[in-house]
Amino acid sequence: MSDPVLALEGVTKTYNKGKPGAVEVLRGVDLHVARGEVVALVAPSGAGKSTLLHIAGLLDTPDTGSVRIGGDEMVGLSDRRRTIVRRNDVGFVYQFHHLLPEFSAVENIVLPQLARGVSRAEAQIRALDLMARVGVAERADHRPAAMSGGEQQRVAFCRALANEPRLLLADEPTGNLDPETSDTVFEALMDLVRSTGLSALIATHNMALAARMDRVLRLDKGVLGAG
Repeated sequence: MSDPVLALEGVTKTYNKGKPGAVEVLRGVDLHVARGEVVALVAPSGAGKSTLLHIAGLLDTPDTGSVRIGGDEMVGLSDRRRTIVRRNDVGFVYQFHHLLPEFSAVENIVLPQLARGVSRAEAQIRALDLMARVGVAERADHRPAAMSGGEQQRVAFCRALANEPRLLLADEPTGNLDPETSDTVFEALMDLVRSTGLSALIATHNMALAARMDRVLRLDKGVLGAG
C-alpha cells in the first residue's frame, strides 16, 4: 500500500507552554489522508481545527509528533525547504478568499505558478482551464471587488490548485456564504477535487457538507476521533 498523502502521528501542541494559562490544543493527534480521499474535519469553535490545519500545512510546528507529506517527514526541515513543500505540494483555502485586490481573477491564479517557475503562457492556460471547471471563466479579467462572494471563493479554489498540489487544506471554505451559494460553491470545489484526484482535509461546521465527503473526523478537547 502506498504512503498516505498526509500522515500526522502523535501530534501535540500547547500554547504558552510552562506558563500560567497554558492551553493544550492538540493531545496526541493521529490522522491519515489517503490518495484521492476527501476528509471532513468538524470541531466546536476553539477546539483547535485551525491549529491542526496549520500544522498539516507546515504553517506551524507541533511540540511533539510526526508530520509526513507524501511519505516524507516534515518535522525538522529548514524554513526554506518547508516553504518549497508548501508552494509545490499543498494548496490552502480559507473562509475569506484573500485574493489580491489589485490583480484580476486570472492573474491571481497565474501568480503562484510564476513563483514556481512556470512560463506565463502555460500559467495562463492552466488558470483559464481551472476557472472554466468551476464556472467562472467569464470573470477572468474582473478584479475581486467586481465579483460576488461565491465567484471570489471559486477563484480562490483555482488559485489553491494552480500549482497542482497533492494535498488541499481548507478551513471553512464556504463559511462566509449564504446557504444556497455555499452549496453551489462546495459542489464546485468537490468537482474540482474529484476531477484532479486530489487529497483534501476540509474543516467545516456544516454537517450536511461533511456528510458528502469520504470520511468525517471530529476534533474535541484536543483529541481526534471518528465523526
